[in-house]
Amino acid sequence: MIGAGPAPVSEQKIEAWMRVYLPATLPALARVVTLGEFGPAPLTGYAVTPALVEWYVSGDTEELEYVALTEAARASLRMLAADRADGVEVAARRVVIAAEVPDDVVSVGAGLEERARVRLSAPVPLSKIAAVHVDDPTAAEDVEAAVAALPAADRGDDDARFTVDGAEAHELMWYATQEIPDLLD
Repeated sequence: MIGAGPAPVSEQKIEAWMRVYLPATLPALARVVTLGEFGPAPLTGYAVTPALVEWYVSGDTEELEYVALTEAARASLRMLAADRADGVEVAARRVVIAAEVPDDVVSVGAGLEERARVRLSAPVPLSKIAAVHVDDPTAAEDVEAAVAALPAADRGDDDARFTVDGAEAHELMWYATQEIPDLLD
């Protein structure tokens, strides 16, 4: 066709992407590497949502992303507890996978309890993983204590909540995607 070129800007679909933090464990991360994707969907993740922005009015994007990352790290604690309840041997290290996903696979919840929680309707390809955040092995003792304290913390025990919060005193280490195989060894 003569004169055919790119569609005018008004007709081009511009795909928007969102940084999502996905809670995981080291065995779950190993499955991502083996399968080439994080799934199956639906997946629960954490991101900078409108509710989070409204709640944390004074924060910049970096601060808001840190809040979402922290929420994902808390969810990783629960995954560790669930794996152990199922008899899976898993290292006491929180794992959060940071990924770039298209907006159209992300739905945002309306609950105030978890302002950063999102739901993904599609698996996340390994190629869309931007980085992995993992506890340093020196955090293991506090992470172990936090996992053990979760049931009491959920029942409202303030001392147990303090113990769970103690895991958050450890900053998660940042790993580039090319470092994942070394991390899993």
